[in-house]
Amino acid sequence: MLGIVFGVASVIAMLAVGEGASHAAQEQIRQQGSHNIILRSVKPPEDESGSGGQTWMIEYGITHKDLKRIRATLPMIDVIVPGRIFRNKVWNVGNRLDCEVMGTIAWYPKMQNRVVSSGRFFTESEMEQRASVCVLDAEIVPTLFPREAAVGKSVRVGRDYYHVIGIMSPQTGGGEGTSSNQSTTGRMYIPLTTAQTRFGEILVRQSSGSREVERVEFHEAIITVDRIEDVIAAWRVIEDLFERYHEKQDYEIIVPLDLLRAAERTARIFNLVLGAIAAISLLVGGIGIMNIMLASVTERTREIGIRRALGARRRDIIFQFLVEAVILSGIGGIIGVTVGIIIPLLISAFSSEMTTIVTFWSPILAFSISAAIGVAFGLYPALRAAAMDPVIALRHE
Repeated sequence: MLGIVFGVASVIAMLAVGEGASHAAQEQIRQQGSHNIILRSVKPPEDESGSGGQTWMIEYGITHKDLKRIRATLPMIDVIVPGRIFRNKVWNVGNRLDCEVMGTIAWYPKMQNRVVSSGRFFTESEMEQRASVCVLDAEIVPTLFPREAAVGKSVRVGRDYYHVIGIMSPQTGGGEGTSSNQSTTGRMYIPLTTAQTRFGEILVRQSSGSREVERVEFHEAIITVDRIEDVIAAWRVIEDLFERYHEKQDYEIIVPLDLLRAAERTARIFNLVLGAIAAISLLVGGIGIMNIMLASVTERTREIGIRRALGARRRDIIFQFLVEAVILSGIGGIIGVTVGIIIPLLISAFSSEMTTIVTFWSPILAFSISAAIGVAFGLYPALRAAAMDPVIALRHE
């Protein structure tokens, strides 16, 4: 019975861990939006180096023309959200943080399934006015405002001050799986028009006696397709447009829907592997039940002979030993289901970073397998007991 208990518990617990890991990965992808196609500017590898003491211009990435071509070619496009990203030091009096500053548009949170937990996001009118307002990621607030509320205060980037009007809620998962591949330090969001006015399209980097000038019109663009059925087709068209008009691989195209489907396929395989590994424990438990029942048949040979002599039929003997085997595996299955549900709860309680999900079908599946094992591995000992000759059984010592 212990073999069945641990087998059932391990099936449920391992499937819960696998389902939790799969859910976390898929949730990170869903945050990017299944209707979205994400374009990012990528600096070509050959442009990474240059001779010292020189100034050179590097031009790469997503351009206004690219977005116009996409809009003209794909009528199913609903909206395009461009963005400019650059690193800079953000100050609040004596508190400083080196983080990403992103210039974007007013409906960015809706596109990225983000929520403003405190305050609000900037509006279209503030974009038109090139207002000096900003929204901060929750991750950077403790560093810049360790002892006071951030909303209503101001932060400084370079010589310019920005009024903090909102705080974005933390992203679930974080890290590389986040919706826009941002750093773990978080971001500061400002209107795209303000970013274009204050910082322009040209970035200057000074290092080791040389100066590198980069011209990037957009670092990121999120394209929303009307119908989810058209996402893959739109992706193929956009990929073809970039291959045609970009001589270098200075872009990256990410399709969350395609990633989500791949993650779901991987999750199914992962769950099958985990379930198969855990099912081995159930198999071992079933073999244990069979061995115990075979030993019971040997010990109760005279009892079987007496029952047969008093008129019991073979099917009565089969039923007797089969019921005993099913009861053993059934009780073990019930205890195993209880333990299997408790284990994921303990894992989640003691490890905040690990998510476990017990699906409604995993206890049913595990218990059904344990009952089937009881029947399968109890049948042979029952048949062996029923096949005994009553006279020989009565003589057994």
